[in-house]
Amino acid sequence: MRQLPPLAAVKAFEAAARHENFTAAAAELGMTQAAMSYQIRLLEERLGVPLFVRARRRVTLSEAGRRIAPAVSGALDDISEAFAGLVEEDEGVLTISTAQTFASNWLAARLGAFQIGRPELAVRLQTSNAMIDFAADAVDAAVRMGLGPWPGLRSHFLFHLHFTPLCTPEFRDRHGIARPADVLRAPRLSPGDEWWEIWLAKAGVAVPEERRPGILLDSQATEGQAALAGHGIALMTPMFWRSELAAGRLVQPFDLISCDRRAHWLVYPEHKRGHAKIRALREWLLAEIAGEAARGPAEIFTPPQA
Repeated sequence: MRQLPPLAAVKAFEAAARHENFTAAAAELGMTQAAMSYQIRLLEERLGVPLFVRARRRVTLSEAGRRIAPAVSGALDDISEAFAGLVEEDEGVLTISTAQTFASNWLAARLGAFQIGRPELAVRLQTSNAMIDFAADAVDAAVRMGLGPWPGLRSHFLFHLHFTPLCTPEFRDRHGIARPADVLRAPRLSPGDEWWEIWLAKAGVAVPEERRPGILLDSQATEGQAALAGHGIALMTPMFWRSELAAGRLVQPFDLISCDRRAHWLVYPEHKRGHAKIRALREWLLAEIAGEAARGPAEIFTPPQA
């Protein structure tokens, strides 16, 4: 086991040795002169040798002090560089975790612009539908869906979970989808999903008791690909499919959008709220969401009441 003197006393000695002046050393370390003198005396008592020769209003290094000063200064430099390198590496990499569809259909296309504005950052995007354990996972921030807030995390509301049926124009025409009730006659993707019951109820359509078999998919991203292939009509989030809607590859047959109490949130540990990379991500992401909010509808982007 290392027998080390108190680090505070070592730092005080190193500063005093460089300045050969207790007052200047105390000012550098933000200490009083009395505290500086106490730390030096504590170290001298621990070592059993004087480190300074005290004359009137002046201190100079003793022989023992001159012998150890360069080694102490070098050791503190090594410690400083070790921690600085660790901090620099951590601050230079931003790791974001999001659910698969949000990552592939919204965030990934925008991250390039974010990184152009912050070239000093390396951005890593991880996709997972599982909740993140910030204490165990090497993740700086996440976008997750839920009711929020969460203990120990800083949370920023982005938008409510919302959905409406989307399909290809050919599928719509082939199955004669003109009214909400028409979707019950057409192949629906993930027909047993609770979203269908919620949307149909809002549309005033009675949900049949008998469940119709169909393709069951585990994410909106895969449902969207199946819908694009013409295999069915799917309940999806229009803002994730703006490009496909604008190009006419998908259509939204109805204006009716169902908005859930659950929402997407930007979350990160409280202790990281002041980190420059977290600040940069927060400001950029909230600005991007503000741009989406300008396109409406307003209820989707209205924060839940506390």
